[in-house]
Amino acid sequence: MPEGWSDRSPSSGPSDHLLPQGEKDEGHAERAANAGSPSPLVGEGARRAGEGGGPPAPRHEETHQPVSPRLRGIARKLRRNSTEAEKLLWELLRNRRLAAFKFRRQVPIGQFVTDFACFDAMLIIELDGSQHFESQRDAARDDELRRRGFHILRIWNNDLAAPDIVLDAIWHALHRSTLQ
Repeated sequence: MPEGWSDRSPSSGPSDHLLPQGEKDEGHAERAANAGSPSPLVGEGARRAGEGGGPPAPRHEETHQPVSPRLRGIARKLRRNSTEAEKLLWELLRNRRLAAFKFRRQVPIGQFVTDFACFDAMLIIELDGSQHFESQRDAARDDELRRRGFHILRIWNNDLAAPDIVLDAIWHALHRSTLQ
């Protein structure tokens, strides 16, 4: 070991070594004894299911089933080729921007890829264009997703011309979902 170096790491000494001379952190030992686990590193402080004051954890184990590579590839392609309406809604929902709820986009669930999903509230948001008007395929898809415990909110693409109204509808759907 080079001269003047210590075999102790800088953080291995007493906790008061960084305090001004004469000051001592009296509560350090008590806090250390009461701490269940160390604090997370920067960027690793995400909430876990059931922690804190956020929405409750998902209610169904079915939401975390393995996804086929084919369906995963379709979801990736859809994320890369988002419509303008999807891009706009994603900007409003991403990074827990709406009431701290976590949304994912183009999420494979079962045999379907959903536009947006919030697992905490078991809510799926589908953005639809005119091709979805009275679609029998969408009705069957909604039935399967409801069977899995999800609530579905369908929004027409042109509704995004009034984003405040859309966000209000999503907010109400999120809170209705968490209360049930």
